[in-house]
Amino acid sequence: MTNLRRIYLDHAAATPLDPCVFTVMKPLMAKEFGNPGTLYREGVAAKDVILLARKKIAQILFAHPDEIVFTGSGTESNNLAIQGVVRSAQEKSAENKVHIITSAIEHPSVLSVCQALENHHVDVSYIGVDGNGVIKLDELKKALRKETVLVSVMYANNEIGTIEPIREIAKIVRAWKKHHKSTSNSYTRFASKEFRSQHNTSFPYIHTDACQAVNYLPLHVERLGVDLLTLNGSKIYGPKGMGALFIRRGIPLSPLIYGGGQERGLRPGTENAAGIVGLAEALGIAETMKEKESKRLTTLRDYFIKSVFKKIPGVILNGDRSKRLPNNVNVSIPGVESDHLIIELDAHGVAASARSACKSMDEEGSHVIMALGRNTIGTESGIRFTLGRSTTKKDINYVIAMLPQLVKKIKNIKRL
Repeated sequence: MTNLRRIYLDHAAATPLDPCVFTVMKPLMAKEFGNPGTLYREGVAAKDVILLARKKIAQILFAHPDEIVFTGSGTESNNLAIQGVVRSAQEKSAENKVHIITSAIEHPSVLSVCQALENHHVDVSYIGVDGNGVIKLDELKKALRKETVLVSVMYANNEIGTIEPIREIAKIVRAWKKHHKSTSNSYTRFASKEFRSQHNTSFPYIHTDACQAVNYLPLHVERLGVDLLTLNGSKIYGPKGMGALFIRRGIPLSPLIYGGGQERGLRPGTENAAGIVGLAEALGIAETMKEKESKRLTTLRDYFIKSVFKKIPGVILNGDRSKRLPNNVNVSIPGVESDHLIIELDAHGVAASARSACKSMDEEGSHVIMALGRNTIGTESGIRFTLGRSTTKKDINYVIAMLPQLVKKIKNIKRL
């Protein structure tokens, strides 16, 4: 079937570039191309725009400019946060015992890192979630121990949209540190006096992947209580291949790559001035639109969910009903494999997905939905619609009218 109309409902995977973002990026891609590391006019100009972008992002996060490090993606930022803390801890700890905590429903850019680190003498605790995808805080409390150097929990889940209690997690970690004090931590205890004097913070640190949260949730790092926070341009109508990591002052990180002193030596290589400026502009626009757009999309989201439940018997909502991103609709339709439905939707002009784009080619079902306690059939039938700035009620009505027909068609084919 050929249909010229296209309805894009996969904004969790990627967003289009905002025209205003492209406008500020274009001169830096075409004319103002100087290397920020040089001393002549073109290089100094590029360095100045990077400085302004860093300040702009820091203001939005209520952070200091020197706490913002630019990377090539959200995935790289997550890797730098997790591996950076772990490597630094391993280098300084005489006992070489390192433990990190994360959740069972993290993005692959966190889970894959943690799994790889297990092959390098790192102990990892994967905390479970309840049936709505909210991390089990009691389980997290019990997992904390003297070797714990990092707790990494995403701000909002990319598949089911559940918003995690990051502030509560931060309070738990702070209370644990206060009770046990930094001297009980093997890393701090065996670190040199010089190192301890330079870094007045103590383990465990708190990292959150905020890539999906930026458009809709508060980003005040002090109020959140986080030490590291990941940003990604491709999720906020900014440039792809551009990310950032907030690193609180005093947090020791070891770099992943070597070769230069850019970004405090944590991310060497010629800075992507156009991408950096684009990221800052996109973040600024998102912050301005946040309140109004969140309300608009929440109304559309709830209308979508209500309509799907009314028209398709047996449908299951994945994720928390209220503690949910305004743009996320994730449902399982028993008897309908998600990959089959996605292909049918695409043929009818609708772009949707089943899981993280990073795992879209995997034959296995969603690890996120599986963590909710769903059976194998439920993990294979989950489908994600994520709304965006261009989404209208007319778009939703089109999907709602067509979806039951596609479900019926797939079930009939399966029977045959």
